Amino acid sequence: MQKKINSLKNRIESYKTSSNVLKSFKYAFNGISYVLKTSRNFKIQLIFAVTSLIISFLLQISISNYVILIATIMSVLILEILNTSIESIIDLVVKKEFSSLAKISKDASAGAVLLASINSVIIAVYIFFPKIKLLFESI
Repeated sequence: MQKKINSLKNRIESYKTSSNVLKSFKYAFNGISYVLKTSRNFKIQLIFAVTSLIISFLLQISISNYVILIATIMSVLILEILNTSIESIIDLVVKKEFSSLAKISKDASAGAVLLASINSVIIAVYIFFPKIKLLFESI
C-alpha cells in the first residue's frame, strides 16, 4: 500500500512545472547532459558540427551563411534530443516487450533525425563548395 502511495506521489510531482526559472534551466541542461553522455549519435553530430564550424572559419564564410549553418546544426541536435526523449518514453511504456507501434514511433523519430542530417549535408555543400572551388581554381 505504501509503495502505491509513493508511486502516486511521484506521479503527481512529475506533472508539476517548476516555479523557479533557474531550476528549469538546470533541468534543461540535465537533459542535454544526459543525451551527450548516452547518445553516440549526438556525439558524432557534435563532432561534425564543430568540424563544419572550423571549416567555415577557415573558409571565411559570410555572416548570413554562419547563421544558416548554426540554424542547421541546431535543428539536427534538437531533433536528436527529441529522438532520445521519444525512445526513452517508448522504452518506459513497452518495457522489454516488442510492439510494432513502438517500432514505428522509434523508426519515425530516427527518420526525422536522418532527414535533418541529410539537409545539413545539402546546406554544407551549398555553403562550402563555392569557397572550396575557388581555392582549387587559385592553385
